Amino acid sequence: MLTQSTEKYQQILQTAKRLYEQEPDWVTFFREVLGVDGMVRGSFASLEELAAFERSQEFEQIQKWLVKLREQRNSTDSESEPTRVITVRLPKSMHEYLRTEAHDLRTSMNKLCISKLLQVIEQDLIPAERTGSTPERKPQLAAATISNSGIPTPSTNHQVHQPQPQTTPQYQPAHTAY
Repeated sequence: MLTQSTEKYQQILQTAKRLYEQEPDWVTFFREVLGVDGMVRGSFASLEELAAFERSQEFEQIQKWLVKLREQRNSTDSESEPTRVITVRLPKSMHEYLRTEAHDLRTSMNKLCISKLLQVIEQDLIPAERTGSTPERKPQLAAATISNSGIPTPSTNHQVHQPQPQTTPQYQPAHTAY
């Protein structure tokens, strides 16, 4: 007998599979399934439920489909969605490590960084901010893009971004083909 969570996980997986079988570009698949307004976030009322799903075999399968879609299409193709550039300040030694890892894996730093950003990070692996009180953090999918070169560019804007409280949006597909 399936539990309510297992049934929900299977339903999410089947919907994601139907979209995957339509061979969308990876950005569309990510946006519709895992994005902020995607099916997964809209299916869970709390971050705890979302975090539990992110540890499931169903989530792992969705991640594998995402990788396959990224392999099929040019990941810099912006037909389905405009790209954004972020600047990440990191020590020179970490930059060199990423550059070497990308070279060893025969991929670009951009693809490597996106792959790393698509992974779930447990709360205890994220350092707490040193100033002010921080809300309790839960594992989240980090999703962003790096510049096409994969090399952080100098930024003249030194404002600190304060995260906004997140609400769980209801899933409304941009495309109703599935």
